[in-house]
Amino acid sequence: MEVPLFVLFLTMYVLTIIGNALVILLIHLDSRLHTPMYYFLSNLSWLEIIISTTVTPKMLSLLISKTKTISYFGCVGQLTLYFLAGTTEVLLLGAMSVDRYLAICNPLRYTAIMSNQVCKLMMLSCWMGSIACIVVGLIFTYGLPYCGPNVIDHFFCDTSPLAKLLCADTTLVQLAELTSSCVTLLTSVSVTAVSYLCIIVTVTRMPSAESRKKAFSTCSSHITVASLYYGSSIFIYVRPAGNTSMDFNKVATVLNTVVTPLLNPVIYNLRNKLVKDVMRDTVKRIVVHL
Repeated sequence: MEVPLFVLFLTMYVLTIIGNALVILLIHLDSRLHTPMYYFLSNLSWLEIIISTTVTPKMLSLLISKTKTISYFGCVGQLTLYFLAGTTEVLLLGAMSVDRYLAICNPLRYTAIMSNQVCKLMMLSCWMGSIACIVVGLIFTYGLPYCGPNVIDHFFCDTSPLAKLLCADTTLVQLAELTSSCVTLLTSVSVTAVSYLCIIVTVTRMPSAESRKKAFSTCSSHITVASLYYGSSIFIYVRPAGNTSMDFNKVATVLNTVVTPLLNPVIYNLRNKLVKDVMRDTVKRIVVHL
């Protein structure tokens, strides 16, 4: 299955890069997309590119290479970058739900509240929260010895298979990782749940069926992607180590690192009427110049 999987994942990776890069380019070039929602979407696309590029190229090389190895520093770098971008995305999904809440439940003050400065501050907070989680993990794992066969039971350097290679008591390490994951994921999930509960209450009170349809359509994409990412992340990381099946973890990780980055441009943007209009106008301008 290695060659068919290589072709499949390579195709998905190329489409992921093209799709997310196209979204970033369109949002950057067209002033109609210079709004808080699309600012967050462009950042989400950057994060998807980082996550996919951190994991997929190495996975592809392992599928066709006879020597399936990774250096110690390569492993540390992959682990750090994956969790830095992944944790930032989890927090960003929560921030995006707040943006949708303000847009639908407080439309008259939305523009005043969600200024450029506030958007940048929210994005910075997501990155800082992610860095804090990484630092906590490094504090508990720094200096611990690795020994044994050094065989990682995964297609990338994840925390659970790496913890099995430690020649020390990993109770504190696993507890710190579980606590960090719980705080990050459940905080973001709670913010999203409360935001959408308020949105549902507001939308059901709208007198016009057209208004209700428009409000729900702007939120459906975020709910779909958030559910995919939250669900797979909680399945992998918010569980005691003893209850973890590595085979299921690998499937869930493929969902996070390969499938979701590919689907995001389609779910969020390419089904969006405004984005379609911008894309059509951009193509027309290019054709005219040619």
